[in-house]
Amino acid sequence: MDVSDPPTVTELLLAQAGNTGPGLLFEDQRWSWQEHVAQCARYAAALRDRHTRHPRRTPGPHPFHVGLLADNVPEFSFLLGGCAFAGAVLVALNPVRRGAALAADVARTDCQYVLAEPGYAELLPAGDANAVPVLPLDSLELPEQATLDVVPATADDLLMLIFTSGTSGEPKAVRCTHRKITAPGRMLVGRYGLTGADTVYVSMPMFHSNAIMAGWAVGLAAGAAIALRRRFSASGFLADVRAFGATYANYVGKPLSYVLATPRRGDDADNPLRIAYGNEGAPGDLARFAERFGCQVIDGFGSSEGGVSVARTPGTPPGALGQLTDGVAILNPETGLRCPPARFSPAGELLNPDEAVGEIVNTEGAGLFVGYYNDPDADASRIRDGMYWSGDLGYVDASGFCWFAGRSGEWLRVDGENLGTAPVERVLLRHPAIAEAAVYGVPNTIGDQMMACIVLRGGASLTPEEFGGFLFSQGDLGPRQLPRFVRVTARLPRTPTFKALTRALAAQRWNTTDPVWWRPDVRGESPPYVLLDPEQASALDTEIGARRPRP
Repeated sequence: MDVSDPPTVTELLLAQAGNTGPGLLFEDQRWSWQEHVAQCARYAAALRDRHTRHPRRTPGPHPFHVGLLADNVPEFSFLLGGCAFAGAVLVALNPVRRGAALAADVARTDCQYVLAEPGYAELLPAGDANAVPVLPLDSLELPEQATLDVVPATADDLLMLIFTSGTSGEPKAVRCTHRKITAPGRMLVGRYGLTGADTVYVSMPMFHSNAIMAGWAVGLAAGAAIALRRRFSASGFLADVRAFGATYANYVGKPLSYVLATPRRGDDADNPLRIAYGNEGAPGDLARFAERFGCQVIDGFGSSEGGVSVARTPGTPPGALGQLTDGVAILNPETGLRCPPARFSPAGELLNPDEAVGEIVNTEGAGLFVGYYNDPDADASRIRDGMYWSGDLGYVDASGFCWFAGRSGEWLRVDGENLGTAPVERVLLRHPAIAEAAVYGVPNTIGDQMMACIVLRGGASLTPEEFGGFLFSQGDLGPRQLPRFVRVTARLPRTPTFKALTRALAAQRWNTTDPVWWRPDVRGESPPYVLLDPEQASALDTEIGARRPRP
């Protein structure tokens, strides 16, 4: 990826100021690019005006940080452009977080105020007089029109903060400069020949980097129409593609699987979609999706930090990430030495995991990673000896293809989202009947499923129904943070230093004589926990064994 001299978001928006072609599409609303840029200018003027009337001190060179709690609505796009024009920083808050945890995210990113869609303001606890104001999204006083009076920006100026999870289990705010947003957008436009005649469909949440870098920025760089879906819907995907005339769509995690689970129709391939680009799609689903919907599916590997990426190319084995480029290597995190190639049994079992598995590292530098916001310790965990250490584990086969092996920190990838284990453990320990708790990942067809192991206090009792009622009453526990499986045991296995030996628990999964509760259906708002019986456990093993990729 050429990141040496990309334009700024400001420059790309100004380049579309006279474009009367389609710019932003949402439900039955339409804006030309010319109208979109004019809306960005109105939002910029409103941001400046509010900052003048209600100044709050923000550390650093940027005049103000604006928090946003919203779905994929037009205002998200207008505010992002407005912040670019006003020289402000948009803090994309994650509504999966809530309560005191979300309030901490707001505080440590120096938000002067938070703009929230209806219903999302309630995710933050009621604060005292010193709390950051939470305002309705439509409360900004927009002028009827505004001139394109923009604050000069460089490619290295900060524009967004996007949260991700780290090895400590707490989220970190990734610094997203203009370069970090526009460089991948321009790269994807050039790679796939996108133009103003295309339509980019964005249904992944815009508070995540995938939607911004692989979706919104692609449409902006191409001058293509950007079609927003408030929230992803598997049943609405094909209808949206047809209604919007979408030719390109981005994804992360399981969306391809969810769309494939919808009823097949004979005319599924009769649609305008040409390219689906993303990461973490199930290997078998990539080919099935391409065949069923008549498009090309490109699945890559990357992270919110942008420090390293691996591209799947023609000839990549199903399940592999792709071939490593000269600047990416698998290194032993303890020695810093390059790991030897993996060796496999005839059945595909990895024979030398201890020596072959290492961390995926950008050996040439930091790539697009420019640090976390105000977190030098976290920066140091990523940049060591002039190289970017991803925290992701992998191994390389004899042909040079890289295979993902998990994550080095205490965090999981659940439905395309990084989740820390420590916050969930803390919530579990609030229950008066729970003495000890460990949270860890167990295999899923894609990524991880969250499992917890709990030890009850002496003489205490707890039923699956009571446990579920307790978890669903916790205001700071998001839906994806609810463990899918819960094992009730008499004693946690521990290391000599008294740390819970979660890798042993993860290896056993639900194959234990201890009682295991689970949620068979995770789609409902509050699905109950029930006892997992042996037949169900066997079926889970079969499903995962059949669908998880092997080299």
